[in-house]
Amino acid sequence: MTTEPAPARAGLSVRTRITAAVALLVTVALAGAGLIVYFVESRAVTASVQREVEQELDEFVALQRTGDFSSIRALLEGFLTRNVPDDDELLVGWIGDGTLVQFPEDELVDDAAFREAVAPLVVEGGTTYLDTDRGEVRITGQPVAQGSQRGALLVVTFLAEDRGELLQTMRTYTLVAVLSAVLVTGTAAWVSGRLLRPLRTLHQAADTIGATDLSRRLPERGNDDITALTRTVNSMLDRLEGSFAGQRQFLDDAGHELRTPLTVLRGHLELLDVASPQEVAETRALLLDEVDRMARLVGDLIMLAKSDRPDFLAPGATDPAALLASVLTKARALGERDWVLEASPDLPDELVLDGQRITQALLALADNAVKHTAPGGRIALGAAVVGPTFRCWVHDDGPGVAPEDRERIFGRFGRAAVPEGDEGFGLGLSIVSAIAQAHGGSAYVDPGRPGPRARGARFVLDVPAVLPAGSEQTQVLTWPTS
Repeated sequence: MTTEPAPARAGLSVRTRITAAVALLVTVALAGAGLIVYFVESRAVTASVQREVEQELDEFVALQRTGDFSSIRALLEGFLTRNVPDDDELLVGWIGDGTLVQFPEDELVDDAAFREAVAPLVVEGGTTYLDTDRGEVRITGQPVAQGSQRGALLVVTFLAEDRGELLQTMRTYTLVAVLSAVLVTGTAAWVSGRLLRPLRTLHQAADTIGATDLSRRLPERGNDDITALTRTVNSMLDRLEGSFAGQRQFLDDAGHELRTPLTVLRGHLELLDVASPQEVAETRALLLDEVDRMARLVGDLIMLAKSDRPDFLAPGATDPAALLASVLTKARALGERDWVLEASPDLPDELVLDGQRITQALLALADNAVKHTAPGGRIALGAAVVGPTFRCWVHDDGPGVAPEDRERIFGRFGRAAVPEGDEGFGLGLSIVSAIAQAHGGSAYVDPGRPGPRARGARFVLDVPAVLPAGSEQTQVLTWPTS
């Protein structure tokens, strides 16, 4: 048997996809966080500059109201001598004739672009921005008037320093974010590799299991979801191995049983003298009998094959007492025996089961009892509800079943002592067991009980005692689902 090579795996591995997804998420998260931080801190820098400027202007207005200054120049010079600007600030006093008073000294005030920018501010006030060789500056003007004299206080703020600090912070954040992304991505690759390692082991082990060798099992380590998956796969392999072994055994046994009648048919056909009408008639009768045996065998095999199908049973509300009485009436035709009914008086009015299949199983047990008893022998059919179980039995006074055969006889083609004249194939009890299992129960031989009736064999059929929905009786069970 040759196996085709497995197709090449297309696309990225699960580990690569997990790592890429984590790297993408971390990168997006850190970049988004960085943008938010930059936006918030930029607004904070602007607000801080605005507060500092307003503080200077408020102090200037307060000095103007409380101070006694003879001129605009005196007012501006008095304010400049009382206030020390920050490192990134420049205070400039503008007098109406264009004379400038500044603190500290700065060459910016001599720039023509500066004078052009502040010209509207000394009249109307407000704020403007100016690009210089030292970066962007913010200029805010506060006009002041005293009689016919005009002037203004100019607060100049160099923004490059505050923004430089923000940019330095963002550069540091970017470096930390990149290192964090690399670290998280590497950790994700390592962790995903460790998490997926059992799956790789599972894959490699599964590749070594072929259709001809189902005895190997996957290693189970740990107690996680992958281990649970491994246990499930091993359980499936157990079922497959059992199923395949059963199929092989079934085919071997069926082939063995079919080989005999086929050999008989072939042998008689080869030796048939077609010129002899008597021999033709005798051979015809013999071959028809063998065909009937083969038909029974094929019918039993089909019955066993159907037992695994969900439509094998047609359960419905059934009166167990009436069912047992009907089976006993039908069984009387199987042989001249002392037929006895042992039905419990406490049987419920109705149970949910397939009455036809139960009848089929009990008649098979009754037929088996007839084969192992002599005419006039005692055969009892009984039924009772034992706890959650509806128990039926067929008890005969024959030779009984050896302990070593009690399980084997319920297998396909399993037989113990074969009485004279029995032309069966050993499938009857396996059909009984299949009917019981389809109901969620079992069939077995009672190992024996003490008393005067301990002789013989007692075949038992146990199925769940399921009461119909809406039953007034207290015991209600659930119909088995598998």
